[in-house]
Amino acid sequence: MPSLESPIGSARRGAEPGPRKYLPFMDMAKDLRGRRRALPAPPVRFAAVAAAAAAGLLLTLSGCQGDGGSDRAEDGRAAIVAPGRPGEKARHLTPEEAARAKPDDSPNAADHTYVSHMIEHHRQALTMSALAPERASADGVKRLAERITAAQAPEIGAMEKWLARHPATAAPAAPVTPGAPAVGHDHGAMPGMATGQQLAELTAARGPDFDRLFLKLMTAHHEGAVKMAGEALAGGNNVAVEEMATEVVATQSAEIHRMRAMG
Repeated sequence: MPSLESPIGSARRGAEPGPRKYLPFMDMAKDLRGRRRALPAPPVRFAAVAAAAAAGLLLTLSGCQGDGGSDRAEDGRAAIVAPGRPGEKARHLTPEEAARAKPDDSPNAADHTYVSHMIEHHRQALTMSALAPERASADGVKRLAERITAAQAPEIGAMEKWLARHPATAAPAAPVTPGAPAVGHDHGAMPGMATGQQLAELTAARGPDFDRLFLKLMTAHHEGAVKMAGEALAGGNNVAVEEMATEVVATQSAEIHRMRAMG
């Protein structure tokens, strides 16, 4: 992982890549993001990111031209060239203007909810996968469990670091009604989570029975993760969370198809 803001891509390098035919699921993620950011022209965020990515090269080129012309600001400093939208000319920005043009991607409630819930969701997937080496009979199921562990363990670490870097602001405490149940996170209500009874049945199963139950529960688990990722893409605001959610949609959708074929 090159940085905390883009942790998942590098974590996946050690895992077995999915078949190329599953790439259309990336379009699903893009469609989900589009519900929140449908604009007649490309979002300012992506133009700013493109400008920032090209800034270093453009600064170098402008410094090498040596003509003191249009690639210099009035005070003589090198200007940053921001690519224009289709049909528009590029703009020359000072470093201060470029900084002000950067969009605000501060995490919102949807981002925090997704990351905190997905950590628990992934942990259950690891618990289920840890049962496979001693209980599964099919090599395909064992390899699937290994891939899930190899992918989701690093993702948990990345999400925990994200939460540490972006702690959620504590909400004011709600008035407590005498006799009312305590309020807290109901992780069992997250989509796709196996119940305690289902986990007990999976633990007790062996051989083909374990294989069938594992594929059934893990398929539902992945479907829940994809649903949660779609909600984050539709309602979140942070770029790093978008990248994590997009990766979940792509990889777990591919594994859903693989498990259905195995079952």
